[in-house]
Amino acid sequence: MKKMGMCIKLKKSKVQGYKALHKKCPKEIRDILTKANIKNYSIFLKEPENILFSYFEYIGSDFTKDMQDMADNKINKQWWDLCAPCQEPFKEIKKSQWWFEMPSIFYND
Repeated sequence: MKKMGMCIKLKKSKVQGYKALHKKCPKEIRDILTKANIKNYSIFLKEPENILFSYFEYIGSDFTKDMQDMADNKINKQWWDLCAPCQEPFKEIKKSQWWFEMPSIFYND
């Protein structure tokens, strides 16, 4: 199992809309996550800084393929098209990144 922590900013003007989107997250999106071997997926919001932190556990054997399959899914693309305008990548990261991965430095089970 691979534990993933990721971060991105949320545009101040989009906070309420982003919360509303996720309050009514379609079952199809949840199914896509499950099919991509993602479990225990959570998104947290730190206000007033509007920083999103996501956590999930990857339980598959081919992370790259599962992430590509998810990215290629038509329904998921539509979902991302709704979410992306709400988000703002950190200026300090590579231009090719959107959410950036945060390596784990401590775990206690």
